[in-house]
Amino acid sequence: MTNKHTRGFDHVDTWIFDLDNTLYPASCRLFDQIDVKIGAFVSNLLGIDPSEARRIQKAYFYEYGTTLRGLMSEHKVAPEEFLDFVHDIDHSPVPANRLLDEALHALPGRKLIFTNGTVAHARKVLARIGVTHHFGDIFDIVHSDYIPKPAIGPYRKFIGQTGIDPTRSAMFEDIARNLEAPHELGMTTVLVTSPDNTDAKHLNSLDGGAGAHVHHVTDDIAAFLSRLVADRN
Repeated sequence: MTNKHTRGFDHVDTWIFDLDNTLYPASCRLFDQIDVKIGAFVSNLLGIDPSEARRIQKAYFYEYGTTLRGLMSEHKVAPEEFLDFVHDIDHSPVPANRLLDEALHALPGRKLIFTNGTVAHARKVLARIGVTHHFGDIFDIVHSDYIPKPAIGPYRKFIGQTGIDPTRSAMFEDIARNLEAPHELGMTTVLVTSPDNTDAKHLNSLDGGAGAHVHHVTDDIAAFLSRLVADRN
């Protein structure tokens, strides 16, 4: 799906991808494991029952962009302990994706990861998908000084560190508000949707769905990229 404010891809030479629930399908439920671990961390930290911990967890996520940022702001939590704990999960549910591998191989230009997770987590995910070799850089929450998307500061730092031209870049994301800054900076934006991505569905509905900052929408990133390759050839 493409909206009326669309930007094309003919000029794009840099492809930027969010990681969780974007490069792999939300239906594999990998992020559910992280979600449970975050709730356990909040419960243990604050000494509260799981239901209250979940309420606080989601409130911080919606307000601050990540639960971690809320915990750092409200409770002075050290990020390293949190990140190590919540990413200690079983990555085996992530399926290999041969079509995505082939599409990335055929797509000319740089491919980069920009995630609110960690480099270590990203590497495990990319290895499971079978696409590690396509990505030259992984820009994670540590690189962004623990300031998460959708704040524009991390995007500016990402651009400075990688040397990309945002006006020749495309960004793929599962949360619509995380595409507002890329749009403002001149990127072509793609929202990756899934009925299994509960948090993204909730946030995207609060934001009114795909606004002018979302140029394209897909529920199958591999098929979308394959079509792009075919159109460019």
